Amino acid sequence: MHIKLRRALVSYGRFMPTTLLAARILFATIFVLAAPRHFTAEAISHAADLGVPWPRVAVPLSGVIALTGGLGVLLGYRTHWSALALIVFLVPVTLGMHAFWRIAEPAQRHIQLAMFMKNVALIGGALAHAAAGAGRYSLDAIRD
Repeated sequence: MHIKLRRALVSYGRFMPTTLLAARILFATIFVLAAPRHFTAEAISHAADLGVPWPRVAVPLSGVIALTGGLGVLLGYRTHWSALALIVFLVPVTLGMHAFWRIAEPAQRHIQLAMFMKNVALIGGALAHAAAGAGRYSLDAIRD
């Protein structure tokens, strides 16, 4: 059994560059696709309703951070910094926009708890990308 496990791990290592590419694409897509909403009056109004300070500045700025960080991770460009930018985006958004503990209505509380936990998982993914880097199929690999 030990030999089979070792062979499986060695075989898996050959797929690591492709796995990192797939992980970057899957992870970054949510940020790239969601970023344009940050430039809408609806998003700014929603943030203002939740008490976000300076929503007319904060919401579009968060969109810029999400888009640039997402594109950086997607393309594997300065991946460590791009992933850290996404954490800078996610922490205040998670605490400010998905404060489930402030909601009394059970269904809304449940939705915001799910959104909060999704963002916590995204923070974990961003930490993993910051630590692992982009891998072979990336602009970082071409730059180095």
